[in-house]
Amino acid sequence: MSERSIDIDLTRSSSGQVVKERIYKWLLFACAALTVFVTVAIIYTLARDALTFFSMVPPAEFFTETEWFVRGDGGNFGVWPLVTATLIITVVSAMVAVPTGVAAAVYLSEYASDRMRSVLKPSLEILAGIPTVVYGYLALVYLTPALQAIGIPVGTFNLLSASIMVGIMIIPMVSSLSEDAMTSVPDSLRQAGYGMGATKYEVSTGIVIPAAVSGIFSSFILALSRAIGETMIVVMAAGLRPRMFDFSNPLNNLLSSGQPMTAGMVNAVTSDATGGSATYLSMFALGLTLFVITFAMNLASDFVAARYQEEYQ
Repeated sequence: MSERSIDIDLTRSSSGQVVKERIYKWLLFACAALTVFVTVAIIYTLARDALTFFSMVPPAEFFTETEWFVRGDGGNFGVWPLVTATLIITVVSAMVAVPTGVAAAVYLSEYASDRMRSVLKPSLEILAGIPTVVYGYLALVYLTPALQAIGIPVGTFNLLSASIMVGIMIIPMVSSLSEDAMTSVPDSLRQAGYGMGATKYEVSTGIVIPAAVSGIFSSFILALSRAIGETMIVVMAAGLRPRMFDFSNPLNNLLSSGQPMTAGMVNAVTSDATGGSATYLSMFALGLTLFVITFAMNLASDFVAARYQEEYQ
């Protein structure tokens, strides 16, 4: 084969490779652009219909009133009963998921053998694959009667059962992300601790966890964002009766029913309200409020991760 033929073949091969690379580039760009487009479309839809709602219901009433009561196409639209119920579920679920998830992550990262980790980690992550409607059913049918059996005076629908079950649901997210953060800590830091006479527990709590704190905190925020947006568990277990937080008897808030923001959205869309009414459009106002809360939490997560992120050589 002559040198001219070889040059022609190389040129054709190079041109074909350039065309393929351009196709790959634009395909990947289209995928990235699609995700951005979907996000912008969701925000636009929420904002448009929320503005229509606020043209019917003054924003001052929505954000300051303490009574949420909808009937047909009208009612009282004070969002605070729904916000307080959402915050109660988020805080209590965090009290369940954060210590349990971090403890599981420490065991998987520092104590478990490779064989044990290969069994336990997939088993733990199976929890993330269980449909949330199943969690709601378990909370209503099994967890609530169990709490009543041990003497806790909860009603049939209550925030405590919903909070515990939401906490169980987000444990895999906390444990998996925290374990990944701990695994990324260099072994040289562990060996330095062992060289100074530290025990495995002291190395885990005094070296590994502080070194992985940015990733652990990010897992907390992401898990809590998931808890705030949970729907089926709270609809089935918490009830649909909005209650303002009772500061005179805080414990009673957990033992009685409540209506979180996601449950309020479900109630608005499944009620007999006509499309375009204030009751129907309240779903979009609640959705936009929920979006702002979770977006703020994600911004806080990014800030903390960037602020305390450790770089290892």
